[in-house]
Amino acid sequence: MARAGLTPARIIDAAADLADKDGFESVSMSAVARLFEVKDASLYAHVRSLHELRSGVAVLSLAELADQVGAALAGRAGHDALIAFANAYRAYATRHPGRYAATQMTLEPDVAEHSAAARHAAMTRAILRGYALNEPDETDAVRLLHATFHGFVLLERGGGFSRGARSSSASWERVLDALHTTLSNWPSS
Repeated sequence: MARAGLTPARIIDAAADLADKDGFESVSMSAVARLFEVKDASLYAHVRSLHELRSGVAVLSLAELADQVGAALAGRAGHDALIAFANAYRAYATRHPGRYAATQMTLEPDVAEHSAAARHAAMTRAILRGYALNEPDETDAVRLLHATFHGFVLLERGGGFSRGARSSSASWERVLDALHTTLSNWPSS
């Protein structure tokens, strides 16, 4: 029976898969209910609202991303850590476009506090320790990395780099080299 075994975790996993297949914006209670061949009302016994469902996908996705980045960072420091972090980030966004979109969702403070968002932020700051930045420069550098990685991923996914003879992977490598140079020579305030 399709109804058997509905749990919040199964529902969120199905919503995450749907997000990767059809886009995060396509995640709705009706679409997920159709996957389980149940009525929308059946989901509300496990997930209170669409916002809670999408937040669940975001929390799941942040954990997956943090796990992949953490595994890539193991034993690395400085330039190598920057490259490993960036490549894991880009690979996750490429393999899981809907989940990646969910990671950009603004979570309620109590949800964010218990999610992997804090772990992800700590890993970003950890790779910056190799560049000996103090506050407020470290915060500015975190924002630079996020803006660069996120912007590149969005442009690449949207076909923004499809024209031209140079591959986006070659440009990505040069961008990472430029970030390393920038972080190594951070201008003093």
